[in-house]
Amino acid sequence: MIDLQEIHLLFCRYGLTLAVAESCTAGLLAGRIADQPGCSGWFRGGVVAYHNDVKQRLLQVPGELFEQHGAVSEPVARAMAAGVRVTCQADLGLAITGVAGPDGGTADKPVGTVYLALADCDGSEAIRCRFDGDRTSVRQQSVEQALLMLKVRLIASEMA
Repeated sequence: MIDLQEIHLLFCRYGLTLAVAESCTAGLLAGRIADQPGCSGWFRGGVVAYHNDVKQRLLQVPGELFEQHGAVSEPVARAMAAGVRVTCQADLGLAITGVAGPDGGTADKPVGTVYLALADCDGSEAIRCRFDGDRTSVRQQSVEQALLMLKVRLIASEMA
C-alpha cells in the first residue's frame, strides 16, 4: 500500500492542493486520502460521478467524449481530472474511471480496465491499467495505482 504520510509531507512541502473525481471507485480514493491525519490542509474534496450526466454537470466533461470514446476512456479521465480541479479550486485533479465488474466489460474494455488521469494548470497525463480480480480488488487496485501516480508526480516535482 502507498504510504500516505509521504504524500502528505510532499503536499505540505509544496503548498499544493488536491481534488479527486471518482467513477468506479465511488469514493474509495477520497476515503483513503481522508485516512491521513492533517489531509485537510491540502485535500480540497472530491466528486463521485458515477453517471455520465453527473460527469457532464459537475465536472464539465463534454458529452461528445462519451459518444466518441465511452465513459471508460483516456479523454474522459483527463476531462474528469481537469474538471474536478476547477470545480474544487485545487492545484491538482486526480480522476479514476473504469469497469470494475463483474459485468459491463467489452472486448475493447474488459472488466478491470481503468483509466487514471492527473491534471494541473498546464494540462494532464493519463494511464490505462488492466487489473485482475473481483470488483472489490479492481477498485482497491485502482485507488492504489492512482495514489502511486500522484506520489510519482510529487516526487518528480521535488527533483525539478
